[in-house]
Amino acid sequence: MKTGKSTKTVFNCQKCGYQSPKWLGRCPECNSWNSFVEEDYSTPAAITKERTALYRDEPVLLQDVEVEEASRIKTEIEELDRVLGGGIVPGSVVLIGGDPGVGKSTVSLQVSNELTRQGHTVLYVSGEESVSQTKLRAKRLGTAKEGNLYIVNQTDLSLIVEHIRKLKPQVVVIDSIQVMFDPAISSSPGSVSQVRECSGMLTQLAKTTGIAIFIIGHVTREGTIAGPRVLEHIVDTVLYFEGDRFSIYRILRAVKNRFGSTNEIGVFEMGSSGLEQVMNPSQIFLSERPKDVSGSIVTSALEGSRPLLVEIQALVSKSGFGYARRRAQGFDYNRMSLLVAVLEKRIGLHLEAEDIFVNVAGGIKVEDPAADLAVAASVASAFREQLTLADTVVLGEVGLSGEVRSISQASLRINEAEKLGFKNCILPKVNCRNLNYKKDKIELIPVSALKEALDIILNEAQTYGTK
Repeated sequence: MKTGKSTKTVFNCQKCGYQSPKWLGRCPECNSWNSFVEEDYSTPAAITKERTALYRDEPVLLQDVEVEEASRIKTEIEELDRVLGGGIVPGSVVLIGGDPGVGKSTVSLQVSNELTRQGHTVLYVSGEESVSQTKLRAKRLGTAKEGNLYIVNQTDLSLIVEHIRKLKPQVVVIDSIQVMFDPAISSSPGSVSQVRECSGMLTQLAKTTGIAIFIIGHVTREGTIAGPRVLEHIVDTVLYFEGDRFSIYRILRAVKNRFGSTNEIGVFEMGSSGLEQVMNPSQIFLSERPKDVSGSIVTSALEGSRPLLVEIQALVSKSGFGYARRRAQGFDYNRMSLLVAVLEKRIGLHLEAEDIFVNVAGGIKVEDPAADLAVAASVASAFREQLTLADTVVLGEVGLSGEVRSISQASLRINEAEKLGFKNCILPKVNCRNLNYKKDKIELIPVSALKEALDIILNEAQTYGTK
């Protein structure tokens, strides 16, 4: 470790930011292998000397603090406003992450245009594109219109802070944090020290000036935001774009939100003019559902306050390698293994020599336990090669004893199924007791055990109109 007046050389873990005076093969903090990189690190005294003069504040009594209810800034993009908790909170810092090409810069430019259309001043800091390149992209998206949208190509954080203090915008977009650098730190842009200090300085600026800042962060191969994990602890809100870059649908999910719920999602469709809102995602997810095919069940997954109808697909085939494979796409693998074990033990299905594949159509990830019964029924349908009950939504959590447990917000799920024309709904008997629905709207079929549900979905399908 080299020492000097104000700098020294340390080894930083590129995953979690852990520092060591010597190189280590495995990080003792996050257990990552070969993640240490040697960097020149300035002492905190040298870094914070100038900042303390800018952001110096004196302690005050809590009872003397006057609080003003700040109204949120609406982006006029309903899907984004829902994920943010109702709009942009002044002085908040929002981190947007996602795979390359998923739409992070696109949605940021669209939000900037919508805000300037309302009369707000927005500063878009593009560190990866020149001003002319950003203008061309804005023309392609149809957002190159007159307004208070300022664009600058700059990576020096000290100059960016000067621009912010001069323009005094309501919203600032940093694209992206990995190319920004602080001159007070001698390490290269994108390193742990630079990402952490630049994010900390932007957060401090947002809190002292009331400016909302959007930070775009790249995602590594492992699916995490490049840079230290402490970056997610610094900001107020963390948004992730999910979905395959080759697919037209994108799902925006909040994994952290200090000003709203983390259960809400926004659904977008990638088009030639940017990201477009999908107001009825349930209809989109079920638009290509095949008919008269075994192993296909529709369930309702609750994402925050929004019920989404999704198709659960299962494929069961004889294993030819002597070792049965299990794969799950969009559904928890361990949960699927548990349901397969329940089908073997409680129902008597011989699945030990079968390859089982479960997929949630549409690219959405389902974590709601209410999808258990649908997954179990789809696997049983694919194994027996039997068609399932037509126009039916299956809801319920499955226990280890084969019982069907109650779910939350059953009425919201049933209403969504009714809007899309489903005629039957299989749900836990406990939830059915407190629901009053007319027979002409949707037929409620209560069940209390997995075997009872499978008899209705598979064996008695002819009774309810399946060909």
